[in-house]
Amino acid sequence: MPTERLTFPGHAGHDLVARLDLPEGPHLATALFAHCFTCSKDIPAARRIAARLAGAGIAVLRFDFTGLGHSGGEFENTSFTSNVVDLERAAEALAKRGMAVNVLIGHSLGGAAVLAAAGRIKSARAVVTIGAPYDPGHVTQNFGDALERIEAEGVAEVRLGGRGIRIGRGFVEDVRAEVLGPKITGLRKALLVLHAPRDAVVGIENASEIFRAAKHPKSFVTLDGADHLISRAGDAEYAADVIAAWVPRYLDMRVPAPPPGAPEGVVRVSEADADGFLQDVNAGPAHHVLADEPVAYGGTDRGMSPYGFLAAGLGSCTSMTIRMYARRKGWLLDHVSVDVCHDKVHAQDADARGEAKVDVFTRVIRLEGDLSAAQREKLREIADKCPVHRTLEKSSRVETRVVEIG
Repeated sequence: MPTERLTFPGHAGHDLVARLDLPEGPHLATALFAHCFTCSKDIPAARRIAARLAGAGIAVLRFDFTGLGHSGGEFENTSFTSNVVDLERAAEALAKRGMAVNVLIGHSLGGAAVLAAAGRIKSARAVVTIGAPYDPGHVTQNFGDALERIEAEGVAEVRLGGRGIRIGRGFVEDVRAEVLGPKITGLRKALLVLHAPRDAVVGIENASEIFRAAKHPKSFVTLDGADHLISRAGDAEYAADVIAAWVPRYLDMRVPAPPPGAPEGVVRVSEADADGFLQDVNAGPAHHVLADEPVAYGGTDRGMSPYGFLAAGLGSCTSMTIRMYARRKGWLLDHVSVDVCHDKVHAQDADARGEAKVDVFTRVIRLEGDLSAAQREKLREIADKCPVHRTLEKSSRVETRVVEIG
């Protein structure tokens, strides 16, 4: 996915650094991601969610709050309220680019921040929280002995989720004073609450309170087995999939007509994990699947293999062609299923030495219904006329060009 680096002024005038992840295809909506206050815009969960949404046509801005990551200023001089203002400044920066925010996504205290800011970001129609506290002051319970040092010295380092950050007295006082209940009740936007039942930083009861306070439309999905930072790749993948599937229901995402020369649209494949082989496969913004390789071949087995997709194309085309013919004839075909296996075998007739190989697709078709023997044989013949079957039987041509990015 194309990524732009941009800056905008935060609440105190410091430059805040952001990444804008853009769709490679049409831009259909815009999301703003607020990370947890001990993290940065580049945590794995934020990257995965941004990549997944970009594949669905949704641009995602993720930025570092004042004093965090690459942004200017000192976090110890901020408060919960000032971080909410940073969020509003990010939305304003996007609006100036003609990309008004449609979706707000917040993780941990970033989730509390988007709930606090949502009412003032009028263009937003949907809000997603991940491991967010209902009472922002709840997180101060995790400060331990540092609370006494903050009270006595005005600032101290606190460790949350295994990460250290310097917290000031003003932040503690402000976050304890924040009351989100009325803001959640008056949200008037679709809400998705994601939370891990065993979250050791922000208890699951917070998600229950947020959900109870909100009015419909609202959804609640548990991230079973995940930790607070959603650090495991599989958990981040699941959260990304849930968000990508939920968001379009509440946005007006009008997909443009396919480009000339591609009547069925463009199938775009983007690398999802540079350390393995996981791929995002998007057939337009509405259709997404994962491609991968088995663990034995260095993959993570979280999606079909490329040859699996090829076999799926043959099987689905076969079933559709049979159904279309039977429907047109008015035959009593109740159900069709197709099993496809792929293998490579030596082609003795293709090479005098027998070294060449050909691809063999073994197809088993099951037809259920009150059909005569003649009808079944005709449907078997029709299966050979499916467009994908014919394409595989013919010699195809693949034309390739490389486009330089950046």
